[in-house]
Amino acid sequence: MPPERRSPLHSAHVALGAKLVPFGGWEMPLAYESGTLAEHMACRQAAVVFDVSHLGTLRVVGDRAFDALQRAFTNDLARISPGHAQYTHLLDPADGSVLDDIIVWWVDTDRFEVMPNASNTDRVANALGLGDLALEDVTSTRAVLAVQGPDARARLEAIAPAVNTVGRFRVGSVTIAGVEVLAAGTGYTGEDGIEIAVPVEAAHQVWDAIVAEGVEPAGLGARDTLRLEAGLPLHGHELGPGITPGQAGLDWVVRMDKGEFRGRAALEAEALGGLPKRLHGLLTPGRRPPRAGQVVKLDGVEVGTVSSGNFSPVLEQGIALAFIDRKLEPTTPVTIDVRGTETAAVVHTLPFV
Repeated sequence: MPPERRSPLHSAHVALGAKLVPFGGWEMPLAYESGTLAEHMACRQAAVVFDVSHLGTLRVVGDRAFDALQRAFTNDLARISPGHAQYTHLLDPADGSVLDDIIVWWVDTDRFEVMPNASNTDRVANALGLGDLALEDVTSTRAVLAVQGPDARARLEAIAPAVNTVGRFRVGSVTIAGVEVLAAGTGYTGEDGIEIAVPVEAAHQVWDAIVAEGVEPAGLGARDTLRLEAGLPLHGHELGPGITPGQAGLDWVVRMDKGEFRGRAALEAEALGGLPKRLHGLLTPGRRPPRAGQVVKLDGVEVGTVSSGNFSPVLEQGIALAFIDRKLEPTTPVTIDVRGTETAAVVHTLPFV
């Protein structure tokens, strides 16, 4: 296996005592000395900063860019305009399953920044690599920082006076600590915040300035528990081979009224046959969390499998996402096989928090 890539901020993470782990081909911080629980609550109550430089960035430019993205992805770019961001999916044409979920930043009329998950950048580039389309992988030229939490914008105002011009799912250039960056009002925590693409040579300058404003560094552990509380999917768990947008409860990401796109025929076939499984939220009593792969039963009969599970720091109990072979109403009682023990659970409407 090739060695993991390192973030431009690797030395900063080491200096802060981060526990570093492999993730999507990168070595990234799982948690710092305060721990995942404290980092999670800091995001829910104040503000944290994540290094998410492992995300890919594909720059697509030119007068063919819009049409290429429209044909490749499920959402409809015509519903937004330059200066906005959009969540979308890349599908497998064979079965309509989600090869990757992506954020597109529409920076200017003919310029888009396409942001795949860490390990899927080449796959997305290949799907977009049509003829003379101007596409460049610029992942190595920038760091990406996600400042998230109810106080995120207030903490940044001292070093980024224009931060509030970048509203939810808006994209624009702002200056942070004297450095011009590209920012978007996006995130993966269920909280307000912005994600910032910083030129790699200025990554430490911007990181240090953000941390100096009382924004606590947080790692991938908290990012995962935060997204789970918010009911957000993780590629490889709630999205991936064999999982379509409809099965994941993300029908809104697919715009069947926009014309042809990759995987459309497969989704039309699924609509005729019906969904074989559906994503549900589950709550369990106590602090012992469900885990991915555990079996879900209804009246003693196996009906599904947990795709993600963990302890919710806010609810102080176990929460899970699970694919179940039928639609169950909220409060329906089920059980989860937790290491040989049948644990009670109830279906819960998403998000949990």
